[in-house]
Amino acid sequence: MRRAESRHLAPLDPGEGVAEAAVLDRLWETVEERRLSGDTTTSHSARLLARGTAKVAQKLGEEAVETVIEAMAGNRRALIGESADLLYHLIVTWVDAGIRPEDVWAELVRREGISGIAEKAARQNLSSAGVVRAGETTKLP
Repeated sequence: MRRAESRHLAPLDPGEGVAEAAVLDRLWETVEERRLSGDTTTSHSARLLARGTAKVAQKLGEEAVETVIEAMAGNRRALIGESADLLYHLIVTWVDAGIRPEDVWAELVRREGISGIAEKAARQNLSSAGVVRAGETTKLP
């Protein structure tokens, strides 16, 4: 396990290894295994999940802000690293919420080929409180 971790934590070399989206599914499986183990002494994922949804969501927000900062700064290398952090924390958020990657992939497939402008216009269903209802989430306009 230590050897695998050291390989994953090695300095960023974009030319090393095979890039594949399936790594997200494997990451979800790992985070879910860590949640089930509940071993907060050796697992960062288990420790974060044990702190509750508010902390999980806070960490996701922090990583999102850090990603935006690096994007705005035009720092490609840092943006890659922060994007990886953001995806990890998004997956921890999914595990916390009981969402499987295939749930998200199915939603992306559903939206495929639909104009983003048309999709957004379809949910401009404002309530008297000024809150937009999109699926099962609420967003401020």
